[in-house]
Amino acid sequence: MQVFLMGYPGDLGGACTEAWHTVKIWRRFGVEVHLIPTWGADEKWKARLDALGCVTHAATVETLGQVAGLAGGTVVSFCNSAFLANAKRLRELGCRMVWVNCMTWLFNAERDFYRSCGPFDAFVFQSEFQRGQLEPQLAEFGYQPAQGHLIRGAFDADEWPFGPRPHAPGEAFVVGRAARPDGDKWSSNTWPIYERIQYRPKRALMLGMDEKTHAKLGKSPAWSDCLKPMAITAQDFFRQLHCTLPVNGGARENWPRVGLEAMAMGVPVVTQNEWGWREMIKHGVTGFLGKCDEELAHYTAMLAYDEDLRMRIVHAARERLVNELASPDVIWAGWQRLFDSLAVERRAAA
Repeated sequence: MQVFLMGYPGDLGGACTEAWHTVKIWRRFGVEVHLIPTWGADEKWKARLDALGCVTHAATVETLGQVAGLAGGTVVSFCNSAFLANAKRLRELGCRMVWVNCMTWLFNAERDFYRSCGPFDAFVFQSEFQRGQLEPQLAEFGYQPAQGHLIRGAFDADEWPFGPRPHAPGEAFVVGRAARPDGDKWSSNTWPIYERIQYRPKRALMLGMDEKTHAKLGKSPAWSDCLKPMAITAQDFFRQLHCTLPVNGGARENWPRVGLEAMAMGVPVVTQNEWGWREMIKHGVTGFLGKCDEELAHYTAMLAYDEDLRMRIVHAARERLVNELASPDVIWAGWQRLFDSLAVERRAAA
């Protein structure tokens, strides 16, 4: 089986990191993977892909037709604007196109393509919440439910070593979050919520803040450390936390990778009882879902005071992550069903 990925892995961004983890699963199960970078091929990532046995093609929109095997082939892309810009050309080449929209809305370029060419051949939804948001919007363009596939975002837990940071009574409790510096990712109510955590001493550690996020959140408390994007690795960030408390300011989380990362490394998640979080977190078992600001602060304080509870949560979360949410067998089964459905359509069309 041969699959083309339009896009390329990278260090920043959910779609770029998910592309890497997905390619690893495809290769694990014998897929011949070819990649067409859309913003250049970083040499570090190319070396990693070469080591997996993947092939990287240097192509432009003018030379897409010259990529061996692309015409009539299967092309997958993750939330990539360049893919949308080239989608008409790919359809002219007879490609079967698979779109993984990581958001809960349709991009304008998507709508333009659907109006002129109809829907893509298959769609991947990473959560039932996302499916419920997108399917009604896609229906007006001729989308059929059989074209949609629920496949959780690929995640290699081995890249995130489990090692929960111990917390002793009276020791500073470190709580924080990591997110890209997008205003919708950060709630203007962040500091008031963190202030409500009834535990002393406490510290806040934030990763991914810039001038705009500082302006939205207001003055940082003296007990906080706010780091710029990629100031440290995500792994180093989570190693310092006792708990992560992500609160969004508008973005509705589909399948938040930051939750998977925290669960993998042994950091309990306390978050909003909304969106894809409800499918990722089992309340009171693998994390906590708060219905209001007061509940978010309360559950965080519970973890600060009860180390046995915190350890039960992190071990249960890691177990569910490995056996269910990020199971390569489970995720590959979804992709195999999708690829098989395209093969059936191809035979029918022939």
